[in-house]
Amino acid sequence: MDIVLSGIRPTGNLHLGNYFGALRNFKKMQHENICYFFIADYHSLTTHPTPKDLQGNVKQALVEYLAAGIDPEVATIYVQSDLPETAELYLFLNMNAYKGELERVTTFKDKARQQPENINAGLLTYPTLMAADILIHRSHKVPVGKDQEQHLEMTRTFARRFNRLYKVDYFPEPVAYNFGQELIKIPGLDGGGKMSKSDDENSAIFLADEPKMIQKKVMRAVTDAGPTEKNSPKPDPIENLFSLMRAVSSPDTVEYFDEKYNNCEIRYGDMKKQLAEDIINYTEPIREKIKELSADDDYIRKVMDMGKEKAHESGAKTVREIREIIGFRP
Repeated sequence: MDIVLSGIRPTGNLHLGNYFGALRNFKKMQHENICYFFIADYHSLTTHPTPKDLQGNVKQALVEYLAAGIDPEVATIYVQSDLPETAELYLFLNMNAYKGELERVTTFKDKARQQPENINAGLLTYPTLMAADILIHRSHKVPVGKDQEQHLEMTRTFARRFNRLYKVDYFPEPVAYNFGQELIKIPGLDGGGKMSKSDDENSAIFLADEPKMIQKKVMRAVTDAGPTEKNSPKPDPIENLFSLMRAVSSPDTVEYFDEKYNNCEIRYGDMKKQLAEDIINYTEPIREKIKELSADDDYIRKVMDMGKEKAHESGAKTVREIREIIGFRP
């Protein structure tokens, strides 16, 4: 079985884009692979060095992972900072990571422009920390978006470099796991690209959003004046609404509004009301599970302790073997 790793920063709630892009597939994937899911609290410090409620954010991310279908009895779900071996491997990888290659990373250059007052060493070495997260379990596959592909390529570079420097065949070279045709891209409500929590929060539907909030956000979604010619192409904001509807509504509902659009009879208000109702119904089981888990601190602590133990078993073995390969002795 392949070893698969995925992580998420505890800097905001999960949204429908996260769910359809990965979480929904994780429920199936965890039974077909050896899976590690982690809450990346170390990573969050690169852009939020003084978090107001780090512990609360970690709990929320963990709760939403579980509510979306991750089974802690099947997969390993843990908090990054609960595995100190990651930090040690991060140190070892940094010894063989070069300043020039790190400065050429696209996301580093973008972040440096966005936050010129906070170009810290953690931001520069983000790719080596990400590599440590992946290589600590000697992972074969990593679900990543387009913005993380360069980091994954650097992880492969670091794995090859380690193997070459120490004349071993220790680290596998992990590849992207994209779920094939099961991957669905969920657009935002602002008429732009994919749904993202880093953009205007009103453009994203979060898994924990209450029905009134969902309805309010959907009714504010960007539209236009409507088509003036039959069977005309849909502009991006309108295609976004139909994409959302195809994800959560019945085929008959989608067909009905598609026909209305093609005949220039579309009433966007009616379409939005139906879309909001369908999103509310689709997310209700997840929303109720989030509430249930949030109130059960004993269970969340049990899950965290179990994940910590399972992750440590894997991570400690890797670091112990790495130290021996490099030349450290007990």
